[in-house]
Amino acid sequence: MPRENAREKFVQLAEKRVVRAIHAIRLVGNLSNRSNYSYTEEDAKKIIRTLQTALDEMKAKFSTGRNSGIEFRL
Repeated sequence: MPRENAREKFVQLAEKRVVRAIHAIRLVGNLSNRSNYSYTEEDAKKIIRTLQTALDEMKAKFSTGRNSGIEFRL
């Protein structure tokens, strides 16, 4: 794949994926509404910790290209 096409593909996919990720994070944030949902402080901490770990992993991949599997279960 020529360098120019690789850049175009990166931009196209990055824009779509980042928008979807932001939307998904906002939906997770909606779970904080206590009038609609019941959760413990530990549940909230676990969600935040898992999302932060995924974000840290994404940052590391841009630096090193490494990937570790993250799983989430309450």
